[in-house]
Amino acid sequence: MMPFAHSRRQLLFRTLAASSLALFTASMAHAAGDKPGEGVTVTPIFPTISEEHFRGQVAVLGLEELGYEVEQPKETDYPTMMMALSYGDADFTVHLWDNLHASFYDRAGGNDTMVKAGSVMEGVIQGYLIDKKTADKYDITSLEDLKDPSIAALFDTNEDGKADMTGCNPGWGCEVIIDHQLEAYGLEDTVTQNRGSYFALMADTITRYQQGEPIFYFTWVPQWITAELVPGEDVVWLEVPHTDLPDGNNDVNTQYEGKNLGFAVDTIKAVMNKEFAEENPAAREFLSHLSMSPNDEAAQNLKMQNGESSKEDIRRHAQQWVQEHREQFDTWLAQARAVAE
Repeated sequence: MMPFAHSRRQLLFRTLAASSLALFTASMAHAAGDKPGEGVTVTPIFPTISEEHFRGQVAVLGLEELGYEVEQPKETDYPTMMMALSYGDADFTVHLWDNLHASFYDRAGGNDTMVKAGSVMEGVIQGYLIDKKTADKYDITSLEDLKDPSIAALFDTNEDGKADMTGCNPGWGCEVIIDHQLEAYGLEDTVTQNRGSYFALMADTITRYQQGEPIFYFTWVPQWITAELVPGEDVVWLEVPHTDLPDGNNDVNTQYEGKNLGFAVDTIKAVMNKEFAEENPAAREFLSHLSMSPNDEAAQNLKMQNGESSKEDIRRHAQQWVQEHREQFDTWLAQARAVAE
């Protein structure tokens, strides 16, 4: 009887061992499926202005949930950002304005070295505004009205006889378009684009408005400026006489609420290094679905303007956004995990 009992014990042991191995293997397979990015390091790249980092942090949170180890984002201007993605010095961004930054994307290698993974935000706009009080008093509706030296002088802040427009940071796509349009519309003799740190310039612009002085500036949506200076109440959008863009692609849609603002109504894209995208289908799939509304980002930017502007604050805002959109976010993650299986 002893050999038989020993044999039964061996059989039982082998059966238990096999079952344990099967459970362990299934558990590991589930873990791998849940974290398809495990063991892979990802380098994001963001613009230098922190008001654009919120959507980037939402993307980072998703990639982290997929198991990727996400490094601290690099920060640079848009042309350099595209070059970094092209050469593999960074892996992804969610900050390409598809029309505005088209030349930066193409010059850096375009579709040969990068992939436009998805549309993160649609319906983003840009344009020129002046304070409503001055617009109503002098019947100013178009940028072309500033060809009149007497109208331009209303916005002269340095007493050189020309209108001073708060413009863009050097190196931004809007800087190039504004310079082109001032020439195309014959405004070089009456309008100056003031360049520099945009939000510092806008702080001065808002102060002048609060003091009752005329203001003239460029802006885009989404961000907090339109909450501080509300179009239709505090300020008005100026029309342009016709669409005239540096790349000659003047058939794009530049209409907003019945006005030709002169800038393409744009879509913000997620862009990836092509090799990274091919090797990481889960990351590509997630970024292809990630999206938010301009209003979401504008509301977050207003929190920053009200003092919640640290990197920790922005990360917390992103976490709050994810929790508020948890069902949709989980769907994107599930779609990403599915393509990795």
